[in-house]
Amino acid sequence: MSASDTPPSERNETLPEQGFMSHLIELRARLLKAILAVLIVLLALVPFASKLYSYLARPLVARMPQGAHLVAIDVASPFLTPLKLAFFVALFVAMPVVLYQLWAFVSPGLYRHEKRLARPLLVSAVVLFYAGCAFAYFLVLPMVFRFLTAVTPAGVSMMTDIGHYLDFVLVVFLAFGLCFEMPVAVVLLAAIGFVDLPKLKKARGYVIVGCFVVAAILTPPDVISQTSLAVPMCLLYELGLIAVRVLVKPKEVSAATSA
Repeated sequence: MSASDTPPSERNETLPEQGFMSHLIELRARLLKAILAVLIVLLALVPFASKLYSYLARPLVARMPQGAHLVAIDVASPFLTPLKLAFFVALFVAMPVVLYQLWAFVSPGLYRHEKRLARPLLVSAVVLFYAGCAFAYFLVLPMVFRFLTAVTPAGVSMMTDIGHYLDFVLVVFLAFGLCFEMPVAVVLLAAIGFVDLPKLKKARGYVIVGCFVVAAILTPPDVISQTSLAVPMCLLYELGLIAVRVLVKPKEVSAATSA
């Protein structure tokens, strides 16, 4: 039976199904490309996994008391822990490719004004996440480890497990990377019409208190790391207000609200 001989009701049911299957096939292709990018970077980093871990451990090792050093409690930790770090570094390095594949899948369904806003937000999200991780590594972690080594009780040898250290640093990186996305979150809330610029300005006091509460939850229990996260978050909120004034037009907010 030809397509012209197919009853209209069956043709109407077939077309949406074909469209859905084509989207699934494209999504699978995009995911495979993203995974392939991560695997290529991972294979390139595996020979340097031990050096990567030594570089990651430098903020702690440089501030440990004389004679103290990192230890491996589990039998397989000397092999698995650097490999785990190499995977996260590969994901970190390949993130622009992963996000590009996501953008290539989503962008055909966006309107022109949505694309105009999405591009700078996507780039800003990547840059801000990297900036948050760099801020944590170069400024926060040295201060935290200096504080922790200073408050270590007398007679206690500081021997940190390499696996626990990696988990601790990854949590700090994730916390600072996500919290540095504050401007992107502010612009998105304004773009969808949830809030506007006057409301954002009025909420400044509540946001400052919230930043310190979030910092107290996400960071280690010391004043230095909490303040190091809360203060940049407050500054990034102000940056988000500037971005809303520049990027989000009132007509776009009203259009998003009506839609």
